[in-house]
Amino acid sequence: MAQENAAFSPGPEEQPRRRGRQRYVEKDGRCNVQQGNVRETYRYLTDLFTTLVDLQWRLSLLFFVLAYALTWLFFGAIWWLIAYGRGDLEHLEDTAWTPCVNNLNGFVAAFLFSIETETTIGYGHRVITDQCPEGIVLLLLQAILGSMVNAFMVGCMFVKISQPNKRAATLVFSSHAVVSLRDGRLCLMFRVGDLRSSHIVEASIRAKLIRSRQTLEGEFIPLHQTDLSVGFDTGDDRLFLVSPLVISHEIDAASPFWEASRRALERDDFEIVVILEGMVEATGMTCQARSSYLVDEVLWGHRFTSVLTLEDGFYEVDYASFHETFEVPTPSCSARELAEAAARLDAHLYWSIPSRLDEKVEEEGAGEGGEAGADKEQNGCLPPPETESKV
Repeated sequence: MAQENAAFSPGPEEQPRRRGRQRYVEKDGRCNVQQGNVRETYRYLTDLFTTLVDLQWRLSLLFFVLAYALTWLFFGAIWWLIAYGRGDLEHLEDTAWTPCVNNLNGFVAAFLFSIETETTIGYGHRVITDQCPEGIVLLLLQAILGSMVNAFMVGCMFVKISQPNKRAATLVFSSHAVVSLRDGRLCLMFRVGDLRSSHIVEASIRAKLIRSRQTLEGEFIPLHQTDLSVGFDTGDDRLFLVSPLVISHEIDAASPFWEASRRALERDDFEIVVILEGMVEATGMTCQARSSYLVDEVLWGHRFTSVLTLEDGFYEVDYASFHETFEVPTPSCSARELAEAAARLDAHLYWSIPSRLDEKVEEEGAGEGGEAGADKEQNGCLPPPETESKV
C-alpha cells in the first residue's frame, strides 16, 4: 500500500523544474518569429492592400494622411501650372479675360480648388469655366483618381478597424495544462473560454507539439510540428463554446507522449501550441486565438476546478476560478506502462475466476461426500444428469 501511494504522490525531487526555453508562440498568441534577410521586398508591393492593412496603426494613419495630402498637392500644382501657362495670373484685374478657373489667383487658391474638387465640397467661389478644355480633362482625371483613392484608403481603414484580432483577446486559455486520469486513461487537458456574450460560430480547436528532433539519417529538424489529437476523428474538436470547456488529448499509442512518464516529461523540452478558430457572430469574419504551454506549465496529477454552477433559472460561470487546479491521485508511470499494467490485471482476473470456482466446488464436494467430488470437472461445474446415467 505504501508503494502504491508513492506511485500516486510525487516526492519533493519530482517537482517540475523551471526552464528558460524560448517560446515559439507567446501566451497572448503572438508568434515569436521575425523575418530576416528578405531580399525580394518587391513582393510586398505586389499585394499593397494587405501590406497597408498589416502596418502598425501609426504608420497606417501616416500613409492615410499622406495619400490625400499628396494627391491634393499634386493636382493643385497642375491647376496652378494651367493658370500660369494660360496667363490667368497676369490678368487677375482684367474683367474681359476668361480664366480657366475663376478666382484662382495663386498656388494656395489652386490647392484649395484641388481639395474642393476631389472632396466634392464646391463652395462656389472658385469654379471652372467652359473656355478651358485642358481644365475639363484635368477635372475628369482628378474626379476619377480621387474616387479610387477614397475607395482604396477607406477600404484599408475599414478592414483594419474590423479585423477580428481584438475579438481574440476575449478568448481565454488556462494558464496551465494538466495531466490526469479520465476513464482510466492518462489525458493531457487544457481549458478554453469565451468572455463575450456573442458567441464564436463554428469554433474548432487544434493542438500542436513543437519539439526539435533528429532523424535516423542524422538530420536535425528544429521546431518540428506534430499534431496532438483533440477529437478530430470523433468530432470533439468542433466546439459549442457557450461556457468554458476542458479540451482533452488522450495519451494513447498514437500520441507522442505514449512513453513519457512524469520524470521523462519534466526532463523533456517541448512546447504545446493550441489554436482556437471560428467565425465572429457579429461580423462573420474568421477569428483565431492562440496560446502555448511549456514543460513547466504542464501540471502532472492535477485537474481543473469546476467553474459552472446552476443558479435560479440559469447557469453561472465563475471566471475567478478559470485557471485554478487541484491535485488528484495520478500514476507517475507512462501511459504505455499503465496500459500494460491494466492488461496484466485483466489477464490475471480472467484466469483467476475459474480457479476460484474450482476451489468453491471442491469445498462443497468435501462436505457432501466422495461421490460428488469424483464427478467434478476441472472447470468447476458439476456434470449434467445425462452423463451420470451413462456412467
